[in-house]
Amino acid sequence: MKVILQADVSGQGKKGQIVNVSDGYARNYLLPRKLAVEANADAMNAIKNREAAMQRKRELEQEQARALASKLASMPVRVQKRAGDSGKLFGAVTAKEIAEALRAQHGCEVDHRKIDMPDAIKAYGTYELKVRLFPEITGTLYVTVTE
Repeated sequence: MKVILQADVSGQGKKGQIVNVSDGYARNYLLPRKLAVEANADAMNAIKNREAAMQRKRELEQEQARALASKLASMPVRVQKRAGDSGKLFGAVTAKEIAEALRAQHGCEVDHRKIDMPDAIKAYGTYELKVRLFPEITGTLYVTVTE
């Protein structure tokens, strides 16, 4: 019997997969526990519709990420920090501070975990940072640290 798994089942497959199992296993274990549904025409159409909707959503998110990546280069962010006599900052500029400054100055929402900072920013100057917006889409953000 062909069934569509509604949850991960060890030894059978992952959620959403169509697997072929014995009739007794399906009727006595999978179906009563709602771990699977029978793979009939309605269920197959529902899966196809769900996959098409997920694909459209992914394409929309990817397009939004591309648009944001092109806008980020023209949005320099200015962060003000205090420093000692030697010019070294008290502490460091964090990705969270950069994300908050970007939101305050340009109204653009970027998750601070997506800002790639190879080294901590501990001095005044202009820095070029990469922002991972989507798995294959990255943008460039220019951050200026001033007094």
